[in-house]
Amino acid sequence: MDSAEKILNLVIIGSGPAGCTAAIYASRAGLSPVLVAGPDAGGQLVTTPEIANWPGEADEPSGFELMDKLQKHAKKLGTEFISDKVVKASLKTDPKELTLGSGRVLKARSVIIATGAKARYLGLESERAYKGKGVSACATCDGFFYRGKDVAVAGGGSAAFVEALFLCRICRKVYLIHRRDGFRAEKALIERFKDEVKAGKAELVTPAVISEVKGDGQKVTGVHLEFKDGSARDLEVSGIFVAIGHDPETALFKDEIETDEQGYIAIGHGAETATSVPGVFAAGDCADRVYRQAITSAGQGCKAALDAEHYLS
Repeated sequence: MDSAEKILNLVIIGSGPAGCTAAIYASRAGLSPVLVAGPDAGGQLVTTPEIANWPGEADEPSGFELMDKLQKHAKKLGTEFISDKVVKASLKTDPKELTLGSGRVLKARSVIIATGAKARYLGLESERAYKGKGVSACATCDGFFYRGKDVAVAGGGSAAFVEALFLCRICRKVYLIHRRDGFRAEKALIERFKDEVKAGKAELVTPAVISEVKGDGQKVTGVHLEFKDGSARDLEVSGIFVAIGHDPETALFKDEIETDEQGYIAIGHGAETATSVPGVFAAGDCADRVYRQAITSAGQGCKAALDAEHYLS
């Protein structure tokens, strides 16, 4: 019988570290989970050039390699992967109903939401005008097009430093622009970037705010910066990579489950990963506004699968 015609035990929405780990644990528990991979199979992690802090992976695999392993593991244990996205969710019904882009409807006794988050941009009109023409939120996706050129990275967290360090390998010079003097990034990343500064491959520009993205109508040519002391500076760059955080991918569920003011799914309703709706659980960046690490997402995916198993029993 096709899975659209029967009531499933568990549907997992999302294929990043949280979703795949949930699938692994749910499969081992005999729940026969179905995982809806979403538009970007593997989640945000597939765009990370190297991962140096995943336990046991001292060779620093790329995010793509790591997620490929997790997906293959889940499939080997019996998880059914669907290459589609959920476009409508009715979570308060029994069973829950998830409508896919293809029109197929999945009915399930329990659901784990692991939809992750999407890149946040600066919100400038000039930035919107040059998206895809020099403005990007993914250095590993688009950095290749800026080999030997000068580029800028906006942000001060670990993600910004990872992007900047990757670009230092292929670009002529990388400017890291941050609105504060302090950084939220891992100390090791900051020190590595400072080595690039000493080598003349990079420059820290703080405390500065990008007030305008400049271009010739076809491509980015620079940025206009404003400093706290009232001064300003123009930088000539061919590309701008925005790494200022992410927003949870939860708009689809806002009328179905409780979220906070930023859209993160509220969990802890009884079980640690339980949402406000019985039988619906959440894991990873869609519910984590504090840690947002691949390994913490994976751990939360494990918890969500265990919570779902307990709920179904």
